[in-house]
Amino acid sequence: MFKKILIANRGEIACRVIRTARRMGIKTVAVYSDADARAPHVRMADESVRLGPPPASESYLKAELIIDACKATGAEAVHPGYGFLSERASFVEALAAENIAFIGPPPNAIAAMGDKIESKKLARDAGVNIVPGWLDDIATTDEAVKIAGDIGYPVMMKASAGGGGKGMRLAWSEQDVREGFEATKREGLSSFGDDRVFIEKFVEQPRHIEIQLLGDRHGNILYLNERECSIQRRHQKVVEEAPSPFVTPEMRRAMGEQAVALARAVGYYSAGTVELIVAGNDPTGKSFYFLEMNTRLQVEHPVTEEITGLDLVEQMIRVAAGEKLAFTQADIGIDGWAVETRVYAEDPYRGFLPSTGRLVRYEPPVQIACASAQSEESFGTRRRGDAEDVGGSSSPRLRVSARTDQDSRSRGGAEVRTRIDGGVTEGGEISMFYDPMIAKLITWAPTREAAIDAQVAALDGFVIDGISDNVDFLSALMQHPRFRKGDLATDFIADEYSEGFEGAPAEPQLIEGLAAIAAMIGLESDARAGQVSGQLNGTLPTSPERLVRIAGRDVHVAFDGCDAVLLANIDGDDRPPIELQGSWTPGQRLFAGVLDGKPIKVQVQRVGRGWELTTRGARHKVQVLPPHVAELSRHMIEKVPPDLSRLLLAPMPGLLTRLDVAVGDKVEAGQAVAVMEAMKMENILRATKAATVKATTAKAGDSVAVDQVIVEFE
Repeated sequence: MFKKILIANRGEIACRVIRTARRMGIKTVAVYSDADARAPHVRMADESVRLGPPPASESYLKAELIIDACKATGAEAVHPGYGFLSERASFVEALAAENIAFIGPPPNAIAAMGDKIESKKLARDAGVNIVPGWLDDIATTDEAVKIAGDIGYPVMMKASAGGGGKGMRLAWSEQDVREGFEATKREGLSSFGDDRVFIEKFVEQPRHIEIQLLGDRHGNILYLNERECSIQRRHQKVVEEAPSPFVTPEMRRAMGEQAVALARAVGYYSAGTVELIVAGNDPTGKSFYFLEMNTRLQVEHPVTEEITGLDLVEQMIRVAAGEKLAFTQADIGIDGWAVETRVYAEDPYRGFLPSTGRLVRYEPPVQIACASAQSEESFGTRRRGDAEDVGGSSSPRLRVSARTDQDSRSRGGAEVRTRIDGGVTEGGEISMFYDPMIAKLITWAPTREAAIDAQVAALDGFVIDGISDNVDFLSALMQHPRFRKGDLATDFIADEYSEGFEGAPAEPQLIEGLAAIAAMIGLESDARAGQVSGQLNGTLPTSPERLVRIAGRDVHVAFDGCDAVLLANIDGDDRPPIELQGSWTPGQRLFAGVLDGKPIKVQVQRVGRGWELTTRGARHKVQVLPPHVAELSRHMIEKVPPDLSRLLLAPMPGLLTRLDVAVGDKVEAGQAVAVMEAMKMENILRATKAATVKATTAKAGDSVAVDQVIVEFE
């Protein structure tokens, strides 16, 4: 077994690998760019080595720097994580030339499967179903338009070396191809150093299913069940679960055996994933097609670990050290259900625009474990500021299940596990140079419904300040009736949130409960203010009543004199009292209590003279007023927001790569005006209505701030 390994990555996956290595008694070496000098993975590792400036092309993507770091520290092996150099065959060969082991598959398998064009040809020749399309490089936009027309719209344009949602464009028309083809080439070149693009038929209402593989160097290759990854936005996975609510035992076996056959054809070993697309309108589930093989650890690997009892990072390390797999296909069972959501630095209320900046406050929810199933150090309550826990949880010390019933769904108890794989810490920065992931939230329960409920409860416990985050959106997804039903497709988000995201709908009972909580908060805040010394009129008596304005309603709340229980006279209706247990003090960020017998967590923030209460996937603007102030407030003049319709504003901080208009140009509604790059993704900015350009206040190559004016129209 290796004595020391280097992790050629950053963020949560670097922390994840370090934890498993530590448990195995292996020393670790972290590498970092200048942007990550104080990152959690650097603090967690036994040693660390600086690579270079923040851009990945000058640090994490430079193989020679990784090799130099191995030599300097005596690291015997490299775990690449995912992204960066994880699927670059030349990197594996360079390591081998220096007698450094690669914790991953052989270079020939990476080369064969890492090229999407060549891998599809290989799969086709091996008899695996592939999506119809053009599997040769396409040089020009005109050529792409002709090929797309021959295939038939809609089509998908993909960078041959792409992944992680980058270098992909869906085209419904010739105009989409003309606008997106060059952008796809640029994204492929920028992110992967390869601008080749191919086009294939887009399967409508598809489900994205993937098979986790694990093989050793002795010819053993197993499939570890499937993952459902159909909830995506811009081809980036948002929610994953295992097993899939769609896959039958027969489908699982057929998919798994095809995946193993493909891996065997290229001499594969280590962990890898075969991604498949399944026609959602085929009730038999037989219409599944090969998409690609990822020759690395996947972001969503924790859900497989949770239902199989395997630590995939440990298995990768053991395979790289030459060990045989200690189990067979018959040992791989399905224990319960696991769901993973990806917490990103993006603003779902503003079209999911990326958010960068400092994590002024970061408090993830407390992790919960079933002690009988986990190691002592795997999970546990987060200790704020503890260097040992700054990276969040890793995989548990899992065990091989000797279960032969592959469809066993329950452990037989009511336990719920909550796991957080993170790579950030309070005070750290979400940089524009890397992926905007903050953390991964994984929940396990005996049933799918219970695992989803655990997600909602845990998401309410995330406290993130300083940047925008998608926690509300994730909670809304978990509560969506269609999601809970298991009616999934890759266009789920586009269909269900076609008009954008405005928060999860709230039941009337929740609004009434929030009004009660708001009244308590208002009373406590007023009582604190009344204790300020030197007030001209002295301390005024406090009324036990408050009028709460929430969700367009006026709710009258009256306390019965008890700290824990209040009576709410809702809109004058004769209703039973609302019972609220809990306490809050001014400045407290998270209220945790019991509302009508059910636990509730609400994030509390002061916004101007009002409050913002956030829970269960929505933000609620609230005003809390004493009765006499409420009466006077009705005479206040409403402030009209400024008219911004004549301005094209930067929706996010980023680089303005292209400006397509000049002063005097006339534009039509929907016309592309400018292109911005942020988080390695290109974003086309369009005119919202027909107009004439009056002024341009930025130029191509400028770094622009959020809401900065780019173009002014007459």
